[in-house]
Amino acid sequence: MAGRLLVEQGHRVVLHARSAARAESTQVALPQVETVLIGDLSTLAAMRNVADQANESGRFDAVIHNVGIGYREPNRVQSGDGLSQLWAVNVLAPYVLTALIHKPNRLVYLSSGMHTGGDPSLDDLQWSRRPWNGSQAYADTKLHDVLLAFGVARCWPDVLSNALTPGWVPTRMGGPGAPDDIEQGHLTQAWLAVSEEQAARVTGGYFYHRRRRDVHPAAQDAKLQKRLLDYCHEVSGIALA
Repeated sequence: MAGRLLVEQGHRVVLHARSAARAESTQVALPQVETVLIGDLSTLAAMRNVADQANESGRFDAVIHNVGIGYREPNRVQSGDGLSQLWAVNVLAPYVLTALIHKPNRLVYLSSGMHTGGDPSLDDLQWSRRPWNGSQAYADTKLHDVLLAFGVARCWPDVLSNALTPGWVPTRMGGPGAPDDIEQGHLTQAWLAVSEEQAARVTGGYFYHRRRRDVHPAAQDAKLQKRLLDYCHEVSGIALA
């Protein structure tokens, strides 16, 4: 929906899909897109490959990081790199893509209102010691996404880096009983990516329906931001230059 809106506004859009089959169905649904990058972002090798594909397209004006696994995972699934797959997709993938894709003018990270219940200790990020709790693990990753957005804003003052919640909308991830309006869910990410309104041309903000919202207090902690960035660097071997 965000891609369709941006195309309708006259922007050139590149999308991403997990598999060739999904990429084909995406291009059928939105044939105006420039291309669809393909890769299952649960492994470092795929993250690197998708970043290479993106860079072959040239430098982007904006990148929206919206890849994600939801909060209903019944078990801890281990990625091919030995990480929690939920954390790898939701947190490490946007970090690696941020570090490897040519620096854009704007970065947008999808978080969730559930980030307020995230654990700010940054302890046992891979859930290798704790009993698995899918809802808590998801909330943790969404807090990490805000830390990532704010950490990048601090490290790259020449880039507008923000996070948002699309609301609890009735997607396959959100479920049919989700109370928010799905017609509103995509608007903020597109707005942050391209709008010239002063309210959108900021950095280090957290938004809901194009308005700044309060964020977990820990997300503003520069030391926590650095700890997460350092951990992602350690795990991936990729530095945020």
